[in-house]
Amino acid sequence: MMPPMRSRALHPTSPPASVPTPAPAPPAPRPRALVRATAFALAALAALAVVAAPAAARKKPKTYYFEVADVKAADEVGKAAAEVVPITAALLAKAITAHAQLVDKLDGAPDRGNARAFKAWLKKKKLDGAYRVNVELISFEEELEDKDESLNQEKRLVVRLSLRTFGETIPDRVMAFSGEGSATIKVDGGKRLRPRDREYAISEAVQMALNEALASSLKKLAAPPPPPKK
Repeated sequence: MMPPMRSRALHPTSPPASVPTPAPAPPAPRPRALVRATAFALAALAALAVVAAPAAARKKPKTYYFEVADVKAADEVGKAAAEVVPITAALLAKAITAHAQLVDKLDGAPDRGNARAFKAWLKKKKLDGAYRVNVELISFEEELEDKDESLNQEKRLVVRLSLRTFGETIPDRVMAFSGEGSATIKVDGGKRLRPRDREYAISEAVQMALNEALASSLKKLAAPPPPPKK
């Protein structure tokens, strides 16, 4: 007979000792040189913004009134003048209307015979001047050449022209500016040149030359006046 087994009381296992969570390390201090550089950069940007604001306001493009006075062609243009001059006049009017620095109407302006009142009105309307604009077509050439010399079938139209603008003040009629523009346009066609291809080439050449001449004119108007002669 086996001896009775002694019962032993089971003691609960003691919980493990809690490990204290380490405190987060403080952020590393920024180097003093970096702090100084950042502060200096921010201060410089702020100063630049203060200076740039009035500078940007001063650089606002000036606005002018342009009135088409005359469009003509030099004698060297020859018979082409009868066709090219009307195209130039129409495109000049459109260019003035579409330009951001130009206006083509002076609704409500006083009579130009009263120069003082007229100039005061321009200033009130924030217009920097009023001018009569003239355009002269200096040269015009068109040539139909073979697109491929080996085949001599497809044709290419080449249009070359140059023009100049000049303007006088309103109402004093004093010479104020001049500008020049030129363009060369090449249009590839088939075996026969279509009339609309020729119209397109002439119109594009005139438009490019006008844009160049107007840009040159406005640049001269915006330039400061020359110093008085001693």
